[in-house]
Amino acid sequence: MLHHVSLGTADPERARAFYDPVMRELGLVCTLATEEAVGYGAGITVFSLNRPADGRPATGGNGVHVAFEVEHRAAVDAFFAVALSHGGTADGAPGLRPEYDGNYYAAFVRDPDGNKIEALTFAAS
Repeated sequence: MLHHVSLGTADPERARAFYDPVMRELGLVCTLATEEAVGYGAGITVFSLNRPADGRPATGGNGVHVAFEVEHRAAVDAFFAVALSHGGTADGAPGLRPEYDGNYYAAFVRDPDGNKIEALTFAAS
């Protein structure tokens, strides 16, 4: 059973400035905020950004991403717009991804640390 996912950040304060509005679009709120980490969830922390424990620089993993399922396509579009307006970089505009499923509608962004996140839905609208 998956409990939570953590990605690296060089700057938890900068990560929070990006993720607070992005996670709000996904229905999650800030559940953890320290000098070392910021986390989000709906009661418990399920997603966080942490300074690496080994003290080395945080880097976005090649091929690694975290996907958040939402209820409708408008939520995917809103996630993408909010992420871009708060310092994210487009890594796949909202649209159908029929190579995954005929109804797979998703958008991909990179956060300010280079981590890749996705919002997706299987809803027809």
